[in-house]
Amino acid sequence: MKNRRHFIKTIFFHGIAIMTWPFFSFKNAQEKYTRAILIGKGKPIFYGKNYSLQKEAYQQFEQMKALALKSGFQIKVISSYRSYAHQNRIWERKYKRFTKEVLSPKAAIKKIIEYSTIPGTSRHHWGTDLDIVDGSVKQPESVLKAKHFHGNWPFCKFKEWLDLHAESFGFYEVYTNNAKRKGFKYEPWHFSYAPISIPMLKAYRQIDIKTMLQEEQLMGSEHFTDDFITSYLKDNILDINPDLL
Repeated sequence: MKNRRHFIKTIFFHGIAIMTWPFFSFKNAQEKYTRAILIGKGKPIFYGKNYSLQKEAYQQFEQMKALALKSGFQIKVISSYRSYAHQNRIWERKYKRFTKEVLSPKAAIKKIIEYSTIPGTSRHHWGTDLDIVDGSVKQPESVLKAKHFHGNWPFCKFKEWLDLHAESFGFYEVYTNNAKRKGFKYEPWHFSYAPISIPMLKAYRQIDIKTMLQEEQLMGSEHFTDDFITSYLKDNILDINPDLL
């Protein structure tokens, strides 16, 4: 909470338009963010070259990129907005692969949700979240691995820079390296633009996730029990950086 207060103070003194975000009412969030938008089936307008973000997030990200470049880092976007269809392709590819490897359907689902979200539940549906690395260094194989952001690995200096500067632009690490946190594993590359993603999460929580998943008839969804969905909502969707709640 201290970081969020610092961010609010920073944007106030800089006169940034996003000063209004803490006062974005729950009712407004419900009216603005439709179910289709929240589950990646809407048609929002996005901005960015080689990535897609909502306008305000795009503007702040471009400013962060500029400062990073002055500091010797070239921010490279690995992933940003993903539609429901895109997330579903990822889901089906992994589900088929893991079940082919003799995992039971339930074990395959458990394996997938270590890092990948169930279609319709991804923060990447919102146009607020990014997976980023430093493009100015030699890229390791499989860039999105936590070890690459620490020790003597290529993105460690970039990680230090992000820790110092990202929040001042409204971007917060989503899946933190907190041993008590459950759900998705630590992702030092995944950042979310808080002024928009916070009200979107509030609106998202009003969706009946179980009904939505049943209606979509996802591959393997017959194994989504009530207990599984309750646990997934609690651990994977909501057990995140508390500054994003």
